[in-house]
Amino acid sequence: MPLEVKPRFVVLYGSQKGQAQSIAEGIAEEAEEHGLVAELCCLNQDDKYNLEKECAPVVFVVSTTGDGEPPDNALQFVKRIKKRTLSPDHYKHLLYALLALGDTNYANFCNCGKTIERRLRELGARQFYPTGYADDGVGLELVIDPWLKGLWNSIKDALTKMASDRTVQLKEDSAKEIPESSLPDVQLNLLSIADKQICEPDSKYSPSLAISDVRPPPASTVYTSAPNTQACSEGIPQVSLAASLTSSVPPLSESSLNVPALPPAYLDVTLQEADAAEQAAERLSKEARYEVPISKAVQLSKGDSVKTALLLELDISAFPSMTYHPGDSFDVFCPNVAEEVDHLLHRLGLQDQKNHRVQISLKDNTKKKGAQVPPHIPENVSLLFLLTWCLEIRSVPKKAFLRALVEHTSDSAQRRRLQELCSKQGAADYNLYVRDASLGVSELLAAFPSCSPPLSLLIELLPKLQPRPYSAACSLLRHPEKLRFVFNVVEFPACSGRPTARRGLCTGWLFDLVSPGLVFPEKAELALPKIHVSLRPNCSFRPPSDPSLPFIMIGPGTGVAPFIGFLQQREEERKENPEAKFGETWLFFGCRYRDKDYLFREELENFVSSGTLNHLKVCFSREDRKDEEEPPSAAQPRYVQHNLLLCCRQVTDILLRRNGYIYVCGDAKNMAKDVNETLMEMIKTELQVDQLEAMKTLAGLREQKRYLQDIWA
Repeated sequence: MPLEVKPRFVVLYGSQKGQAQSIAEGIAEEAEEHGLVAELCCLNQDDKYNLEKECAPVVFVVSTTGDGEPPDNALQFVKRIKKRTLSPDHYKHLLYALLALGDTNYANFCNCGKTIERRLRELGARQFYPTGYADDGVGLELVIDPWLKGLWNSIKDALTKMASDRTVQLKEDSAKEIPESSLPDVQLNLLSIADKQICEPDSKYSPSLAISDVRPPPASTVYTSAPNTQACSEGIPQVSLAASLTSSVPPLSESSLNVPALPPAYLDVTLQEADAAEQAAERLSKEARYEVPISKAVQLSKGDSVKTALLLELDISAFPSMTYHPGDSFDVFCPNVAEEVDHLLHRLGLQDQKNHRVQISLKDNTKKKGAQVPPHIPENVSLLFLLTWCLEIRSVPKKAFLRALVEHTSDSAQRRRLQELCSKQGAADYNLYVRDASLGVSELLAAFPSCSPPLSLLIELLPKLQPRPYSAACSLLRHPEKLRFVFNVVEFPACSGRPTARRGLCTGWLFDLVSPGLVFPEKAELALPKIHVSLRPNCSFRPPSDPSLPFIMIGPGTGVAPFIGFLQQREEERKENPEAKFGETWLFFGCRYRDKDYLFREELENFVSSGTLNHLKVCFSREDRKDEEEPPSAAQPRYVQHNLLLCCRQVTDILLRRNGYIYVCGDAKNMAKDVNETLMEMIKTELQVDQLEAMKTLAGLREQKRYLQDIWA
């Protein structure tokens, strides 16, 4: 009896932190249940796939990083397909579907996915299933779950139509040119979350799915145990439901659940004793990084400022090749908190084996597609090293992780609650009690004491401990062999599931490293420690290459950091070339209080005095105002966007008539959005156009790399 050959399709992913990769792997694993075979590849594995000759449907899963940039492992693919030498019919044979991951807290939402889709269509590729745009700002699963549900029928329909067309073609004269109509005419309305299709602004003909299209699921299928607050006659809120991380209430507690498939185990992990020589030989990894000493630490904020702002200076004199430009950023490699690692070791029952070597290998006959030993874990490291430097133990557990924990939980009530949290019906509870609360693994295990997961599960499902990026806050022309950066010490308050407050992982660690020098700055014998860093040049967030062009900088709080480098560079260039023509410079800065957190005040005022900075616009959001409900006046603007409005004519003139640049650095969730909306209003007013035209004008500035952002959530 002949062996049945299952239809095949290709899954390609580009992933920075592992989320897109995990989704792609899930698609590949589920394919077998649908009678299909999936070939899984990372976009940088171009020796394993060939889109130029691919005759099967292709599914792309891609995330976006930085200021709309492709993930590192998708960068070369994007560059390759953007080559203008490719003909318009280069991919006319290709059928594709695409799932893009992004975050609407950032301006260039899903930009990598949109770039790939736009270019594929320009090269003749055809879409067989609507694109999904998943938003991490509100919950990726709101788009991912229905998108995946509808994917399988679309793949099968595409494969059936392709097979039918090939059969017809075989009967025709092989010398005939294949007409374009022979391509599968697959309907693009198979997935309709809101009974409609939308088009992305830059994908004129592509139906797509986005968060705005998702209607709230029917009450009969999605439940919440979130506290239901009602106001009593006195107007005081009353909580009528006693739900929490560990317990639910009807209807969720009584409903049938749709839980995700159990992630297949794929690693064998053993612990072996090690001698002292092995323990001393541990290294972070093979990544290109520099170990540099901290040469200076200064607290910039004063008194009882709400946030503690620090400036650190690194001595990079030992590494002549370590050069950077104003606007560039770099990564700081930080460890997990020692107390949190110790607590996790105790919780796993492995405290006595913390110095044992971790041996990791692939399970025989694992069902996981593309299984490999995590490349971010060096060989032969201790368990303590692995949990300290390799795994992001504070990362918010994904639903797949919760699903895996169910299998290692003995208490039936706790098992049920974990099933609820990872189920479709419990999505609201997951968001409220896990995702929005930013709970980590230790906090989750503390909440479910009967859960005892194996070490292998953590290694399989926890992401790599990512370095934290910071912007250079100086110029090498002003500070040779030095690298400065500025940060606020991040504070996370206590919440349900986390009884005590905590500090940001990297900012808290850096603060602890330098705090002796902050307390006793006069004691030179207090040598500051070394840290590991690596450069990540940003080739676009830099001052204009033509110094005669004007530019505007918007950076409240620590967002001013890269602009200190901009202005130091400009001041040194003016000294070197006093006869040269330099463009006008503007800085919009904001903070809470004039006397507490006006960062770099003296240096900024010196820039104005020297003529390096032509316009300094500062506002203070918490300075006393007689009526807090009263909107900011011209004499007392509260936020940077208010000052922008006051300078509407000058700003729009620079951007629209003088070929100038605008740079925004700081908070993505509020400030960057408000600034973007303000710029649109200014353009509408100045050009007398509608909202759509204003959006197109701003988009044009982005395309020309004259509207640039360095923002973070």
